[in-house]
Amino acid sequence: QVQLVESGGGLVQPGGSLRLSCAASGSIFTRYSMGWYRQAPGKQRELVATITSGGTTNYAPSVKDRFTISRDNAKNTVYLQMNSLKPEDTAVYYCNAVGTNWPRPNYWGQGTQVTVPS
Repeated sequence: QVQLVESGGGLVQPGGSLRLSCAASGSIFTRYSMGWYRQAPGKQRELVATITSGGTTNYAPSVKDRFTISRDNAKNTVYLQMNSLKPEDTAVYYCNAVGTNWPRPNYWGQGTQVTVPS
């Protein structure tokens, strides 16, 4: 029972930066692994980055060394800092939460648009 609300999307020029936020409510935040996914028009939804309840991070090769995922458990919030943005980063970005214990419930936010013009 988690509700997720993303914010921080927008239009930014190539090479610029944005920070996305995902605010969680309705359950115990520390019991969930968090992630960011994105979906561009005509493409499949793809994993961008994940962070476990213990703070372990993983990144898609296309964003490694440019994006940073982090979480603030006191604020029940996960962030995605995006630097050196490229046109291929244009997509709707979705926040995801997965429970650490069985049945591992899965929740999604509504998405926030990130546009990097070419």
